[in-house]
Amino acid sequence: MNQAVAISGVGCLCAAGMTLASASASMLRRERNPGPPRAFLTSHPSPYPVFEVLAALPRQGNNPELLRTTRLALSALAEALVDAGLDDADLFGLKVGVCIGTTVGSAMNNEDFYRDFRSGADPSMAPIERYLRSNPASAVARHYRLDGPCQVVVNACASGTDAIGLGASWVRSGVCDIALVGGADELCRTTYNGFASLMIADSKPCKPFDQQRRGLNLGEGAGMLVLESAASLRSRGKSPRGYLLGYGSGTDAYHLTAPHPEGRGLRQALAETLRTANVKAQQVSFINVHGTGTPDNDRVESLVLGQLFPRTPLVATKCYTGHTLGAAGAIEAVLTLASLEQQQLPGNVGLTHADPELSVYPSAEPVGVRGTLAISESLAFGGNNSALLIGLEVPR
Repeated sequence: MNQAVAISGVGCLCAAGMTLASASASMLRRERNPGPPRAFLTSHPSPYPVFEVLAALPRQGNNPELLRTTRLALSALAEALVDAGLDDADLFGLKVGVCIGTTVGSAMNNEDFYRDFRSGADPSMAPIERYLRSNPASAVARHYRLDGPCQVVVNACASGTDAIGLGASWVRSGVCDIALVGGADELCRTTYNGFASLMIADSKPCKPFDQQRRGLNLGEGAGMLVLESAASLRSRGKSPRGYLLGYGSGTDAYHLTAPHPEGRGLRQALAETLRTANVKAQQVSFINVHGTGTPDNDRVESLVLGQLFPRTPLVATKCYTGHTLGAAGAIEAVLTLASLEQQQLPGNVGLTHADPELSVYPSAEPVGVRGTLAISESLAFGGNNSALLIGLEVPR
């Protein structure tokens, strides 16, 4: 059975750029600009750098009644809809669903309210009401007056990838004509301190797959895709930009925060992804790896990919975007499609000392690729692993 679902539009914003085009271009120029967090105060003697979106959000992301995670999603979606050639009126009368991944979203950003409440005070409920209004999928559906299925996926750092896979199933099954899918997450003091306490945050700019890697840098942003049925595309004379060809997930349940040493869950996810697309590993042009820069993540990814894809080029984009948690899988899916179109991968800018324990790793310099298929994969806390196969065309 053909599992392909057309991608008619994409958009993203992150620290690398406020649009997909600007992010792709800056990454190919090897530009990155991590710095101390500005969204919140930190008392760490040496602040862990973050990849923060410092520019003003576009008009669609300016609603002060919504929290930042949702405004990031609306901003990326606006770009995706323009790319798809759709406006509000076009969506009216169609079966349109919304599926967005996030992690803590904005749940942990009301510290003053929680502090006052725990002290016995009677704080205003306004922060909680704003939080409840800011469910990303519900807010998008409300903004565009959509009445299709509406779902937020919270599955740690695989959330964005899983949201895309779930939304594609709605289009494939005929539940939706269009699914607006992706992921969004904002920087948060709680997660910032949480990763520091786990000792998997680097106090310097992250160095995925480098021998001296010390951990990740957090980031924020959103990636959104418009998935559309073939019938809907035909009705408006639109050609797809690409295809979502396969999706797989695997859970190894090995540890709360560490991947299985042999990458058991990742192997399951990759096998399911290839099987659902009826594609062999040799057909894959490159893999956008999870590549956080933590010692365990990079070791396990290199082990699995060295055995299953020994000659396939790799790219690690978190060295430019930071780890955007629930947004990461969606941002990386969008960047994967852009790299397929450009037939070029950005260099792994943090890699200066090759790790002899890793059999495969991304090139430090930009490299050209050939082909029409690529994988984007996510490894998440709790042993959750997910992958997407993205293509410029449907393989015969």
